[in-house]
Amino acid sequence: MRTRPATTGAVGRWRALIALTVMAVAAMVLTTTISSAFAATRLQGRLIQGGLVIGTTTPGSTVTLDGRAVRVGLDGRFVFGFNRDATAAALAITAPDGTVERRQLSVEARGYDIQRIDGLPPKTVSPPPEVLARIRRESAQIKAARMQDTPVPYFKTGFKWPARGRISGVYGSQRVLNGKPSRPHYGIDVAAPVGTPVAAPADGVVRLAEPDLFYSGGTIILDHGHGLSSTFLHMATVEVQPGDQLRQGDRLGTIGATGRATGPHLDWRINWFDQRLDAGLLVPPMP
Repeated sequence: MRTRPATTGAVGRWRALIALTVMAVAAMVLTTTISSAFAATRLQGRLIQGGLVIGTTTPGSTVTLDGRAVRVGLDGRFVFGFNRDATAAALAITAPDGTVERRQLSVEARGYDIQRIDGLPPKTVSPPPEVLARIRRESAQIKAARMQDTPVPYFKTGFKWPARGRISGVYGSQRVLNGKPSRPHYGIDVAAPVGTPVAAPADGVVRLAEPDLFYSGGTIILDHGHGLSSTFLHMATVEVQPGDQLRQGDRLGTIGATGRATGPHLDWRINWFDQRLDAGLLVPPMP
C-alpha cells in the first residue's frame, strides 16, 4: 500500500519544525553561555596612566593584554598595569569553552611636573665611563628580579604605606638637565629621618636585597606575585635576604640617603614586569 503524499508532507513539515525549534533553543543556550562567561569578567582599578588593574574572570580562562600573556590564578584572578605614557590597550579573554571577549581599553591621560635646570656641570648629568659597566650589571639584576612571574597572588592583601613622612617626590615628574631630558621619576618619595623604619606594604617574597647599588644605594625588591613587585631605594639598612617570605607590615630596613640621593627619603616604586606603575594610586593620601 502506498503512503498518502499528504501524510508524508505533513510529517516532513513537522520534522523540519522540530529541527528548527531545537536549533533555536541551542542558539539561545549558546548565547546565554557566552553572555554569562563575559559577565563573569570584572576589572577593579583606574584605567589611568600608572594605574594598576586587578581583574577576575572565569577560572580556566586565558587573558592577554596587547598580545602579552597575563597570568590567571586558579580563582580567575589576574593583574596588569599601564605605564606613564600609555594611551590605550587591547584586552582579550578566552573562556574555557573557547569563546573570546575583546575589550579596547582607553587609558586616562595625566599631567606631569616638568622642571628645567640649566648650567649643571656635565659630570652630574652623565655618569663617568668607569662606572658604566657597574650600572649595566646592576640594571640587569634589577630587571631580572622584576620579571619574576610568581603564581602566588600575594597582592591580595592590598597595599599600605611602607613608611611615614613628607611626600617629597611624585610619580611621572621629570627634569630637563642642560637641555637633555632625564628619565622620569617612577616612584613616590617619602622624606623622613635616617633610621625611620620601612615595612612591607603587602605580602611578598624578597627577590633582591643589595646594600649599595650605584644609583639607588640600599635596594630591596619585593615580589607580590603575577609580575607585580615593589622596589625600595636609598635605604640606610637592608634587613632582609633574597627568598625571605614577608607578611604585610614586616620590617624591611630603614630609610637612608644612599646612592644618588640629595637627602634621606624612601623612593617606593611599583612595577608590573617592565611596566612602571604609580605606587601612590594604591594607598590613601598620607595622613
